[in-house]
Amino acid sequence: MEGSGSTTLFPLHRAKTLHLVRHAHGAHQLEVEDRDALKSEELFDAQLSLQGWQQVDNLNKHINECGLAKKVELVIVSPLLRTMQTAVGAFGGNSNRSATSNINTPPFLAVELCRERLGVYYCNRRRATSEYRTIFPAIDFSLASI
Repeated sequence: MEGSGSTTLFPLHRAKTLHLVRHAHGAHQLEVEDRDALKSEELFDAQLSLQGWQQVDNLNKHINECGLAKKVELVIVSPLLRTMQTAVGAFGGNSNRSATSNINTPPFLAVELCRERLGVYYCNRRRATSEYRTIFPAIDFSLASI
C-alpha cells in the first residue's frame, strides 16, 4: 500500500492538541546550589518565586495574545502549590492569579500522577487537598488523593 502523504488515519480536525507547561521558577530553585537546603522543612511545598510570578504573567499575556486562551478545553495540573499557581496564573481568567471561580477559565483538574517524583526533598511534598481547596476553589481535586 502506497501512502500519498496527505492521507491520515485520524481526521486532523478531530485531533486534540496537548500543550505541556512546566511550573514557573519556584522558591526551592533559589537553593539549587545547596542540596542540603532543599531538605529544609522551610521549602515544604515550595511556592513560586518573584521570578516565577513574572514568568507566569508573561505566559498569561502570551496565551491571551496568541488566542490560545479561547481554545484551551482543560488544564490538568499536578497538586503541588507551585504548579497550581502556575496553572491558574497562566490559564485563569482575569482574577488576578487566583482560581476563585470558573468564570472565563477552562476547567482545572489536579491529578496526583502528574506530580514530581517523591523523595527526601520537602519542596516535592504537598499539603492535604483540603487546604488546597480553600486556596484554589476552582480546581477539581477528585483525582488527587490525600
